Amino acid sequence: MTAERAHVVEPDGRRLGPVRRYLRAHPRLVDVAVSAFYVLNVVLAAPDPYHPLSAPVAALVAAAGAGALLLRRRRPTWVVAAFVVMAGVSLLTVGQLGGTELGIALALYALAVARPPTETWWSAAAAVAGATVTIWLVQDDSPAAFRTDDGTSIALVDERITNTFGIVTLALVGVAFGISVRLRRERMAGLVERAAALERDRDRQAQVARAEERARIAREVHDVVAHSVSVMVRLADGASVALDRQPDQARVALGELSRTGRAALSDMRRVLGAVADGEAPMGPAGESRDLREVVEGFRAAGLPVSAEGLGLALPEHTGVRLALYRVVQESLTNVLRHAPGTAGVSLVIRHEPGRWIVTVVDQGAAERGAESEGAGLGLIGMRERVALLGGTVDAGPLGHGWRVTAELPVEEAP
Repeated sequence: MTAERAHVVEPDGRRLGPVRRYLRAHPRLVDVAVSAFYVLNVVLAAPDPYHPLSAPVAALVAAAGAGALLLRRRRPTWVVAAFVVMAGVSLLTVGQLGGTELGIALALYALAVARPPTETWWSAAAAVAGATVTIWLVQDDSPAAFRTDDGTSIALVDERITNTFGIVTLALVGVAFGISVRLRRERMAGLVERAAALERDRDRQAQVARAEERARIAREVHDVVAHSVSVMVRLADGASVALDRQPDQARVALGELSRTGRAALSDMRRVLGAVADGEAPMGPAGESRDLREVVEGFRAAGLPVSAEGLGLALPEHTGVRLALYRVVQESLTNVLRHAPGTAGVSLVIRHEPGRWIVTVVDQGAAERGAESEGAGLGLIGMRERVALLGGTVDAGPLGHGWRVTAELPVEEAP
């Protein structure tokens, strides 16, 4: 998962809608909307029409609060302090909070999102304590009352209690929502980092697989080169013996000697290029090169393989022969591992002018979900080997199963 991916999904994997994606891409627009909502709350707070300073103080609180909310992302602590001061000014001048309790809650929400919980709770406690002390020092201690139509008088709850309850409730709501958003963002960041670590681990595994495949190629070509040199020595000895008595056979032996030497030289150049970035251990591969034995071995393991082209004469190019062997072996191994109980596997080996084609198709696992997990390193090694010979490997789903097609170019003598 990349950083871009983190902006379009929630931590539980749900995709964001177009509105939320737009708002995340335009945070300043969200700040303007929050400031406008605060101003509307101050206007609807119904300033005292009989107090001469009520309207000017309300306008001042609205303008100052709107400007402070625009800075809530960068300076959340200062914004909380500013709203506490505005609440005190409103109480001292007109005896009302004037909507500043909502501003305190919005500022505490921004603080909880941007700062650790400990700092948030201390700031919230200080803000609520400062506003509460001001309320109980400034406002009248006698409860308000009004007279009904029948002349009876009904006393209301002390306004200091209602204001204190309102500030405490809104502050707790703002802090709770802010901490919730902060925890969700931290969880998302952890998921993104974990996905990046998995991606790096897959890259390292792929590099290890390539290195192992190159080392194995080096061992096998070492066997081939050693065999070619042995053949060349025998051809040279035979040509020297027949040179005087059977010159025609000597010429044939010399031609075969030249062809074998060129093939061995080509294999050596290819393997040196493959392992130029590291030292490859040399040792005998010790594996059979008979495709019939390979197929029979998988049939004995319970894999229903139907094969075509096993009787074709394999190319003289040793690297291509080894690659054909490895492609067949690795493809059937993947079927055995990832599609247990498959109904059938088709193996087709074709020879066309200038290239060899191997196709392996399976019909999928017998039961849904029965596939075993794997890192895909075998497919990486197969592609690496074929690419070194100038060929390609195409692997992907086909219906309920999987298909692997490898093409290997080969130079053929006229």
